[in-house]
Amino acid sequence: MAQLVRLCTLAEAPAPNTVKEFGADGRAICLANVNGEFTALDNWCPHRHGPLGQGTVEGETVLCPWHAWAFHVKTGQAEHTSQARVDVFPLKVEGEEILIEI
Repeated sequence: MAQLVRLCTLAEAPAPNTVKEFGADGRAICLANVNGEFTALDNWCPHRHGPLGQGTVEGETVLCPWHAWAFHVKTGQAEHTSQARVDVFPLKVEGEEILIEI
């Protein structure tokens, strides 16, 4: 059963159009801020396990810093192939905290 867990505070969250890495419930999470809207993705690129939370935002995608694989922030789908994707976690902002559903 899914549960809400604290990811970070709004003050710790990435600035608009950037990403940041966080840990939640034993998982590495990439928190993306696309034009002020937060999305949470699995931090590990399926290609070579690159850390998405150290990548960049381009449009509505997060680019892996190692080989530039791009993943849509809302679906987790890779842009270049239908065979690759990362998990996307529902999130909500409560007060000053960002919570994700794991």
